Amino acid sequence: MTSIASLRTLRDKPFELLAQLERLGRSVVGARDGAVGDEWVGVAFRLGSDKFLIAREDMREVLSMPADLTRVPGARTWIRGLANVRGQLLPVIDLRSYLGSGTTSLTRSARILVANSRDTPSGFLVDEVLGFRRFADTDFDVTLPTTLVRCEQYLKGSFRRDADVWPVFSLKTLIDSPGFLQVAS
Repeated sequence: MTSIASLRTLRDKPFELLAQLERLGRSVVGARDGAVGDEWVGVAFRLGSDKFLIAREDMREVLSMPADLTRVPGARTWIRGLANVRGQLLPVIDLRSYLGSGTTSLTRSARILVANSRDTPSGFLVDEVLGFRRFADTDFDVTLPTTLVRCEQYLKGSFRRDADVWPVFSLKTLIDSPGFLQVAS
């Protein structure tokens, strides 16, 4: 109750009020989750019925499916085409198709995850992006969970929260794999 009273005294000082609200928010998060800074942040996405995470630093952005996608003649079926994204050509890869688990339907929830790679610009088509997920570092487990999508060679462990298991998918491992650059059919 004393924190509410102290906030009322700052009613006419908006900057000080915001600073105090931030301090109170950080103290609540720190008390609930342990020490601040011991967390892992990733982007959650769905391939079929499986849910995965990608480390935030492995991605550059999330895009909606572009209206114009140019098919590449002679390319493997998992190359959906080239998209013009702000003047740059971006190859769009159907991640489910690349992994041999069918094709991704172009629904309203389908998104493209753009990898954070200078050498190999790539966009990966997924069924849905579920937003950011935060986990304590202690929630990480190196054992690989079973998934319907066959992608064990690209998984780097998982995070567990209650009954939910979130496998961590490594775009860097996928991009660096020998078969990824073999795009000609």
